[in-house]
Amino acid sequence: MKRIVSRYLVALTTVVGCSFAGLAHADAAHPVVALLPGVTDPFYFTMHRGAERAAKEEHVELLFQVPKAWNTTEQVPILKAFIAKHPDVLLVSPVDKQQMIGPLKEAADAGIKVITVDTYIGDGHYQTGKGDADFPLSYIASDNLEGGRVAARALAKAIGDKGTVYCENNKPGISSTDARAEGFAEEMKKHPNITVLQTQYNEDDANRAASHVAAVLARNPDLAGVFGANTFSGSGAAQGVKAAGKQGVVKVVVFDAVPGIDEQIRSGLVDIAIAQRPDEIGYYGVKFAADAIRGKKIPPFKSTGFIVLDKNNIDKPEMKQYIYSN
Repeated sequence: MKRIVSRYLVALTTVVGCSFAGLAHADAAHPVVALLPGVTDPFYFTMHRGAERAAKEEHVELLFQVPKAWNTTEQVPILKAFIAKHPDVLLVSPVDKQQMIGPLKEAADAGIKVITVDTYIGDGHYQTGKGDADFPLSYIASDNLEGGRVAARALAKAIGDKGTVYCENNKPGISSTDARAEGFAEEMKKHPNITVLQTQYNEDDANRAASHVAAVLARNPDLAGVFGANTFSGSGAAQGVKAAGKQGVVKVVVFDAVPGIDEQIRSGLVDIAIAQRPDEIGYYGVKFAADAIRGKKIPPFKSTGFIVLDKNNIDKPEMKQYIYSN
């Protein structure tokens, strides 16, 4: 993963300049949109490609830089560098729904329009006139609450609607994964023969997620399924199940369709993947930004959908478009 990311960042240096050297401030004749994702991840690289497509259509300059890790220490300095360049619109995936309110308010106070993509600040309800986090113009993302429900329904079906399951998650305070875990728990309440164990948090460490699976299996040898709420949680859970010799016995549902997910499903390492549509999120992000620059009203929320990938459909040609790319 590090090798792939490094190569990608070299390319970005050539295209936009990771230090933003030589880039002009936005003006009426040269609208500029900045995209600040959460971390180096195929999901966000796929989002960037959708944003690039819209930028060409809308004739706006697109700036892009990726934090090396999912935390405010990495994201805030890039945010401040973007603010100094004063783009017309900032598209941002906040890494914390509370801690990023203040830094993003600085952008808004500087006259930069803010749109959040994939994740949100506050409660995600914008332009309400209530609270200190309603200033972004729009939130564009998958409906992560529904995504968690989709995952729960898929896992329930895979285990015959009975057994013991748990959710492997990143960490509390991230709007997207919090919502997926909440949706998963809500939906599982409709399945009385399924017992849901306490959620485990791995701090975006796949090795820690694998260790969690081993520990949960030690306490619950009848474990029937695991839901990985994000990329690293899912990959770690799958490896943990394999290491325990439970592949095919303990069903693994992962969120996001990372590169190679088709092979993982074919091999049985992963049973089900819930694919988001990050390309659409990036595309609509820039489209909404262009409308906002031109004084058009944009909706405060835009939802994109999901595709459930499994052995029944993974080899269908039309499914390839839903697998993310580096």
